[in-house]
Amino acid sequence: MVELALPKNSRIHKGKTWNKPEGNVEAEWRKFEIYRWSPEAGENPSIDTYYVNLNECGPMVLDALFKIKNEIDPTLAFRRSCREGICGSCAMNIDGTNTLACTLAIKDVSGPVRIYPLPHMEVAKDLVPDLTHFFAQHRSIEPWLKTESPPPETEWLQSREDRQQLDGLYECILCACCTTSCPSYWWNGERYLGPAALLQARRWVVDSRDEATGERLDNLEDPFRLYRCHTIMNCAQVCPKGLNPAKAIAELKKLMVERQA
Repeated sequence: MVELALPKNSRIHKGKTWNKPEGNVEAEWRKFEIYRWSPEAGENPSIDTYYVNLNECGPMVLDALFKIKNEIDPTLAFRRSCREGICGSCAMNIDGTNTLACTLAIKDVSGPVRIYPLPHMEVAKDLVPDLTHFFAQHRSIEPWLKTESPPPETEWLQSREDRQQLDGLYECILCACCTTSCPSYWWNGERYLGPAALLQARRWVVDSRDEATGERLDNLEDPFRLYRCHTIMNCAQVCPKGLNPAKAIAELKKLMVERQA
């Protein structure tokens, strides 16, 4: 009989409670339940509970994280940079959905605000996932212009129609929300490139200035790198920029079929 068990130190325990208000002042305070884990501690992960006075805090979840780190618990670790939904650094799982902490308003979350790192990734500390493998996969699709023609004296030109082909692709900020929400990536993450990398691959395949289309498609001709997408559509649902990686992947598959015809 097969016995399955969770890895050592993987069970999540109840953690500390911080800054709990006294008296019945629930209208001014909000409860945040945040995943905590440190590799130095050698202990199980925990969920710490923080209470934040919304009258003294900005409107976004990232504002609450700043307040917690600056005024309540300076040991909390998370990534952030632009605060404008452009850099993708503050991607995390909030209220069960991958999103950006800087663009999600606290008022849009009902009940306690539950915050975890992006799912199915190694955790560096607390809300910081290890994205080394994610960016290595992105680099593997060679996300830069490849040409054999002599470079022009100014810049590579495009028609307006060719430029419009990049809409819905170039806006990707590599936050990894889509990739870490994909069950196919959870199961085959070592070999399947995932929604973000494949959307980027489509962006360069369709670029009229690029002259390595065949080489790029050859690079994707593999049972796992491209074809593990089963159109579950989680990627399109969670993308904070409103992009559709599943559609980009389907278009890549179509190109594969067309060039074999």
